[in-house]
Amino acid sequence: MEQSNVLFAFGLTLLAGLSTGIGSALSLLTKKTNTRFLSVALGFSAGVMIYVSFVEIFAKAKDSLIAALGEKPGTWATVGGFFLGILLIALIDKMIPQAENPHEVHTVEEMDGKSESHKSNLMRMGLFTALAIGIHNFPEGLATFTAAIKDPNLGIPIAIAIAIHNIPEGIAVAVPIFYATGSRKKAFWLSFLSGLSEPVGALIGYLLLSRFFNDVLFGVIFASVAGIMVYISLDELLPSAREYGEHHLAIYGLLAGMAVMALSLLLFI
Repeated sequence: MEQSNVLFAFGLTLLAGLSTGIGSALSLLTKKTNTRFLSVALGFSAGVMIYVSFVEIFAKAKDSLIAALGEKPGTWATVGGFFLGILLIALIDKMIPQAENPHEVHTVEEMDGKSESHKSNLMRMGLFTALAIGIHNFPEGLATFTAAIKDPNLGIPIAIAIAIHNIPEGIAVAVPIFYATGSRKKAFWLSFLSGLSEPVGALIGYLLLSRFFNDVLFGVIFASVAGIMVYISLDELLPSAREYGEHHLAIYGLLAGMAVMALSLLLFI
């Protein structure tokens, strides 16, 4: 594994994780949430993830596992890895209380509370959401990192999709902390730093697994990544996109994401 590939993959993961700061900035610099933009953006991110998961990541996982294990065992291992990824991210979601789940829809307008008790609750929500993001994004960081190491051309669009889906997470942290403390600076930095869980996840995963990297491990991780991304798209991104805006905006974003992902893959053939 080349050192340059590792640094490139880590850099992509870092940029994807820290895009929570974009969501934070968007929420703190405006008095009204641009729900139409978020709806299209989340739909776009879902389209990228779904398309690349089924067309590219799952296929690469299957090729790798079949080469290592043979036709039938490799195919079974691929499918098993896919649903293992879904199970992992579903369990993580289950452990996070709904109110603090970073993928629950929040807007600037709904957070403008005045009472001290309400401010205390908002602060708690913001801090717990930051913690929830840290737990939730850990496997996403490993997913982005692994994809970028295996195929840098594949890592870039995945990192972009993860970055887009991290924008509303930044809003979910920054908005309640701002209204609880009145400090834009504190809200921004806590939101920005919450995204560090992705590169940390990538780094820990790399340190634990680097000596064991082979076709079987890559195949299983890739299949799991496909499962994680499909689950995130169907359970979180699309429902949130519909909540933020009109149904058709989410679908237009979804189709645009698929088209852009398809074109980017065609250009690298």
